[in-house]
Amino acid sequence: MDTTARTIVAVSGGLSRDSSTRRLIDLLVDSVVRQAAERGLTVEPRIVDLRDYARELGEGQLTGLTGGPLKDAVDDLVTADALVVGSPTFKASYSGLFKSFWDLTVDGAIAGLPTLLAATGGSGRHSLMIEHHLRPLFSYLKALVLPTAVFAAPEDWADDALQQRVDRAARELVGQLSVGVGFGRGQQAVAAVGLTENAVQAALDADPFVDPAAQVGASPKGAEG
Repeated sequence: MDTTARTIVAVSGGLSRDSSTRRLIDLLVDSVVRQAAERGLTVEPRIVDLRDYARELGEGQLTGLTGGPLKDAVDDLVTADALVVGSPTFKASYSGLFKSFWDLTVDGAIAGLPTLLAATGGSGRHSLMIEHHLRPLFSYLKALVLPTAVFAAPEDWADDALQQRVDRAARELVGQLSVGVGFGRGQQAVAAVGLTENAVQAALDADPFVDPAAQVGASPKGAEG
């Protein structure tokens, strides 16, 4: 039995404390924890509710000066073993709050990280937002995006099919964790930017939202212009 705990970071882009997006994130995390336990794995979830960082995200976009409470959230991404992300659908895409967070994170932070995508919307007509916007974003970030994503419209909450899809997506994520995919994220993130672990940590300590390679005078491998 593997007694090493896996860390899952779950990022919610919902704007209210009791948002449907946060509710869906909680369903997914609960299913992952339960199914992991059935396989003898311990999962430690960390919920990042982006509404709590709205002011810092706005200031970071405007000034480039970041830090404070956001630093812990970014550091958790670098060392996580898996990721669950969810956003409400606004104007056929993800929320600005959600996108601002990923705009400010370090390049390579989630490279190779098993990632489960989720979204909510006012109608099932918005369900393709995941395929048209979320999946391309996380593919660009080089995450290992899982095949099954979960979308929930208001009418879905009373339907057992939603829980079935949640469990299916969670099972895919647990499958990745059970074979060690995403395990040891610190080393994988280091490899993604082509720096030594000490250099990356020093750069993150200085400013977790600036590319570590830029801070230590190196160029990330495979960087795009």
